[in-house]
Amino acid sequence: MTSIRPLGDRVVVQPEPAEEKTESGLYIPDSAQEKPQRGTVRAIGEGRVEDGTRIEMTVEEGDEVLYGKYAGTEVTLNGEEYLIMRESDIFGIVEEG
Repeated sequence: MTSIRPLGDRVVVQPEPAEEKTESGLYIPDSAQEKPQRGTVRAIGEGRVEDGTRIEMTVEEGDEVLYGKYAGTEVTLNGEEYLIMRESDIFGIVEEG
């Protein structure tokens, strides 16, 4: 199986599936579906280097995160959709409770 190992301060995020149906039960066509802005971190890079010092990543694999609507580059790997983006494109980590 092929995998992605992001470099630097990049992360691989698997977006949540887009809503296909409204709360009232109407199906939404693909062209009208909102792009998801929430997903799960699947892989992280080693962090960025500033002035010769490595700065560790804030997010970890498995974190559920919120990101910008047009953030990242879409890639398909093993039939799954992923986004590769910089950690700075992530707005926050979702914490339940």
